[in-house]
Amino acid sequence: MKKKSKAMVLSCIDPRFQHLIYDHFRKKKLIGEYSAFTIAGAAVGVTHNKFKQWHKTFYDNLATSIQLHKIEKLIVINHKDCGAAKIANGKKEFNSINEMKIHQESFLKIKKQIKKRFPKLKLELNLISLDSKITKF
Repeated sequence: MKKKSKAMVLSCIDPRFQHLIYDHFRKKKLIGEYSAFTIAGAAVGVTHNKFKQWHKTFYDNLATSIQLHKIEKLIVINHKDCGAAKIANGKKEFNSINEMKIHQESFLKIKKQIKKRFPKLKLELNLISLDSKITKF
């Protein structure tokens, strides 16, 4: 039997997505197999300057999880219609194009930070919609 990689899941606090994320990991038979870090915006919350005070908390928590639970992979799940992305967008018109740019920028930034801080950590980047479709980046 293949050993499962220990993972941390970074997801958003939005209650509309909790059951979708749970169902996704249940289908992958990963319930009880990952540590969870839930914060507004997921990757947006740990990368965008509007939420700068949260960044250290996330990376400190990730380092602790790696030490305590031997985490080998970070699974990030951002979601569409994200309130944190709206805040990050500022006063510009918020539409699907601007929102996608914010998610993509957050994925690029977290990828760069993870590579720099935790070079051995694997990374999986996802965007989920209300109909539970997941797009990998």
